[in-house]
Order: sequence, then structure tokens, then C-alpha cells
Amino acid sequence: MEEASASTPHGTASARQALLVALRRLGPATPDFLAIELGMSRTTVLQQLRALDTAGLVSRTTERHGVGRPRHRYDLNQAAQALFPSNYADLAHGLLEALEAVGDEALIEAVFAERRRRQGEEIRRRFADRGLDGAPLADRVRELAIIQDEQGYLCECRAGAARGTPDDHAADPIEIAPDGAIRLREHNCAILEVARGTPEACRSELELFREVLGARVTREAHIAAGDRTCTYRIEAPARA
Repeated sequence: MEEASASTPHGTASARQALLVALRRLGPATPDFLAIELGMSRTTVLQQLRALDTAGLVSRTTERHGVGRPRHRYDLNQAAQALFPSNYADLAHGLLEALEAVGDEALIEAVFAERRRRQGEEIRRRFADRGLDGAPLADRVRELAIIQDEQGYLCECRAGAARGTPDDHAADPIEIAPDGAIRLREHNCAILEVARGTPEACRSELELFREVLGARVTREAHIAAGDRTCTYRIEAPARA
């Protein structure tokens, strides 16, 4: 569903957006009230409310006043929040810029170190839940790619495939290259605005991968530097 905006005509999709905006502005409302407020037919309002209910975006409460049909009121639920504009990236970037402006680089590093610690705990817990403690490196890289993909990084991993080849988007199982290298690619940066202004964000991700995999990890491509992907070359640590 498209992001809600404050001004929409009354086509099928736009009528749904208009309902979302009205419910955000008015709070719990009956179909009759919404129809009057938006200049729509009651039938159209009910159809769109049912669609929003099916999509899991609204909740419904029932009021009974003596005899007669009960009255239903609809309201947005927490899931609908994602459809409205947010400015978290600018907020985070602004806070980091403010810290840099007052010369507190150490605090910025501490913030990302704590974030990395928490991420590492979650990833290690995921590895343990999947029975991957002590598993081959390829299995752990595969799971890490799944985790990163869930976070919006459009992540995949391939063994030894060079950048820019048709294999870039292949979904085949990992095959270990002769030199043992595996490449993990992120086709999207979920924190791009922060990453462009705060290099520590990318350094922290690189260090996170090294820590949770216990492997040698080098970055070969970098979205924040203008590349199409963030590509990491991952190798088992050298034997002592």
C-alpha cells in the first residue's frame, strides 16, 4: 500500500488512503461519520474499511445502546503507523552530526560499539537457535545473509563469484570456492543517509561480521562510496 498523504481523490486506492488519513486525524469513527466527512458513499467506506481490516491495519470496537443494531467504530492500529511519513533517518543523522559538531568522536564510537554489541548478541542467539554454533563457516554466512536480508539489506551470499557477473543475483546454495572465499552482498543499504555522513556506521558493520563469524572479512565494494552493492569477502581465519 502507498504511503498515506493528507490530500487524495476518491479512486479505489486513493479512497483507502483518504480513510487512513481521516482515521489518523479523527480517531475512532463510524462508517456513517467517515462517509459524511469524506464525501463518500457508505458502501464505499465499508468496502475500504473491510480491505483495511483484511490487511491488518484497523481495529474495530462495537458499541451497543439498547435495542437496535450495534454501532461499529474503526481506528488505526500500530501496524498502520508504517504507512505514514517518518523522519527517523534525518533524526539519527542529525544527532550524529551534532555529536561530531561538539567534537565528541569518542561518544559516536561508543554508540556504535554498543549497537554492535547488541546486534552481535542477537546474531549469536540466532546461530544457537539454528544449531549453528561450531557449524561450518558457509552455514553461518548463509544464516547471516538471511538475517541481514530481514533487516532490509537485500542480502545474498555466493562463494567466489566475481562482482558484476550474472551470478550476482543467483539463489543457488553456497559452493565453497577453491580458495575458500565466500562473498556476501548487500544490494541495499538500510541506513544509507547515516552511513554517508558517519563512516563509523560502516566500520561497525565490518567489525560486526568479523566478530560473529570469527573470520577474515574484507569489504570489496561500498554503497556509501558509490558502488551498487556492499560486498564482503569472507574467509576462514588462517591456522596458527
